[in-house]
Amino acid sequence: MPRIGTTKMSSKGQVVIPEDIRNQLKLKAGAQFVVVGDKDMVVLKTISPPPVDEFEYLLKVARRQARKVGLKRSDIKKAVAKIQGKN
Repeated sequence: MPRIGTTKMSSKGQVVIPEDIRNQLKLKAGAQFVVVGDKDMVVLKTISPPPVDEFEYLLKVARRQARKVGLKRSDIKKAVAKIQGKN
């Protein structure tokens, strides 16, 4: 059953997640969240990077698609430089 707690927002917009909820969800310092606001509701959803093996699979798929359309490493370097304002 979900636990319910109360908290307050600081003047800087910071909110403390109650300890029993942090423990239940195994949240650690530095945990990252997607924040969704809708009407009078705020939802925090934890996010985490994919497992290494899943990331490796996604990387293989991306490389295969890049080769298929003729994308080269130099194209990527140019795009990154352009975004960073170095071009």
